[in-house]
Amino acid sequence: MNPARYERSHLAGVLTLCEAEGWPSFPADPERAHAVLTAPGVTAVAALDGNEVVGFAYLQSDGHIQAHLSLMAVSATHRRPGIGRALIAYAVPLTGAQRVDLVTDTAVKFYSSFDHHTFTGFRIYH
Repeated sequence: MNPARYERSHLAGVLTLCEAEGWPSFPADPERAHAVLTAPGVTAVAALDGNEVVGFAYLQSDGHIQAHLSLMAVSATHRRPGIGRALIAYAVPLTGAQRVDLVTDTAVKFYSSFDHHTFTGFRIYH
């Protein structure tokens, strides 16, 4: 697996991973998804197996202190050999941030394996 910065050629693979996870926001509008993944302050990376996107991570950051891991997914057929951990290890330094916050309801065991603090949080919708 080779981690790489996100490129437009990775978009179809990212959308496929989002669809597999049941995350509708990116697949609903691929051009918007590409705009989000390349927006200022965003670090987006892909895990590649040859030309196949087998994982991706999307982080937002102020570039100095704080980053937020907004989305990360690894293909069900490629889980367990360390791709998620490799994505985080590759992406976080690219953000320039000292810490990363995230919300998860499915990967608590995975994220708990990192040096971390747990906080109560909220997601506000409008």
